[in-house]
Amino acid sequence: MIVRTGHYTPAPNGASPLSRNLQDYLRYGIINLDKPANPSSHECVAWIRRILKCDKTGHSGTLDPKVTGNLLVCLNRATRLVKSQQSAGKEYVCVVRLHGAIKSQKYLEKALEKLTCAMYQRPPLISAVKRRLRIRTIYKSKLIEYDAERHLGVFWVSCEAGTYIRTLCVHLGLLLGVGGHMQELRRVRSGCLDESANMVTMHDVLDAQWQYENRADDSYLRRIVMPLERLLVTYPRIIIKDSTVNAICYGAQLMIPGILRFSNNIEMGQVIVIVSTKGEGIATAVAQMTSPQIATCEYGTVAKTKRVIMERDTYPRKWGLGPKATEKKKLIAAGMLTKHGKTNEKTPEEWKSAVPNLRADAQAPAKPEVKVPTAPANSVAVEDAAKAKKSKKAKGDENDDEAAKKAKKDKKRAATEQPDSDAPMKVKKQKTEKA
Repeated sequence: MIVRTGHYTPAPNGASPLSRNLQDYLRYGIINLDKPANPSSHECVAWIRRILKCDKTGHSGTLDPKVTGNLLVCLNRATRLVKSQQSAGKEYVCVVRLHGAIKSQKYLEKALEKLTCAMYQRPPLISAVKRRLRIRTIYKSKLIEYDAERHLGVFWVSCEAGTYIRTLCVHLGLLLGVGGHMQELRRVRSGCLDESANMVTMHDVLDAQWQYENRADDSYLRRIVMPLERLLVTYPRIIIKDSTVNAICYGAQLMIPGILRFSNNIEMGQVIVIVSTKGEGIATAVAQMTSPQIATCEYGTVAKTKRVIMERDTYPRKWGLGPKATEKKKLIAAGMLTKHGKTNEKTPEEWKSAVPNLRADAQAPAKPEVKVPTAPANSVAVEDAAKAKKSKKAKGDENDDEAAKKAKKDKKRAATEQPDSDAPMKVKKQKTEKA
């Protein structure tokens, strides 16, 4: 890591991830669970929430009920990292059953190689998502074993999040021309955690909670629960001063003066982790500078906060305590500044000169007067003649409108007046009605 400065005031607040008290340890904890067969992922997460008496729990990606293996369970504040883990890559070991015999094992290996690419997939009939065509990428695949007698093959695959291995097995059978389906599946890695990264079972969780409640021994509980910082070790990181931590927790952007050390591989737009001097994960952010720029710039925004992990007021508030901020508060209390800290009529000139109002609109320069040339006498006469013609046309149009209105009125009168030939018809109708 690159050292920018070593000058800062240590704060007694906070603690290193492994030395937190048990309440905070569970608040920022994760569990690498070995999911058993038959219960769904949602049921396993609900059971852990009930056993450990947590407020919130979440998991890193749904596994089908019959599928076993790695299921990352996040507790309380660690649930803020669930989305980043759900989109991380996955690895599986699958048993595929072919519906017929193939010539040799090499044909199965070649079929796996052909399907190691970006491919179209439609989720199965029984799935947790909408059944529509989508593209998923298979990064790597390897055939582990093939039993020609029982038509069973075991292969390992590394794929993008959201890939259905069940659909991959169907495509594998179609490619071989004999058909096939998934017999068994196990997830061996999710994100940065695999089977060797402290994987525990549901029985371990239950036993650890029982030992803590009945014997006041939290060693078993601390073993099965890991700090959430375990998920952030793969990201570039920036270590900040203790006086900067609470401002980041309130959503502030990370500026140059708050940095102590930083990784040497930070790129623009990359997701990074903001870490305290004790190694606590504070937030994930999007870098606005590269490592060379952070090392050479004297001011500016280093990163924009993406997701805050640490709770507010874990560290003391240190902004608004400097000499300028204190003087500004006094002026606001005396009415010499507005409640938002802007200048007014009572603001002293010293403050105006020392703190310029950068947001005020710059005064536009005075526009030079442009002399309009006067029109000659001939042009004035032409304009008067044109105006006279226009007035005549307008009067003629008005007369035409009046004549049209009179003609319409005459037609209406003629229509309302009935001719004399209609009179005997009326008398005949009256006679017939009387009869």
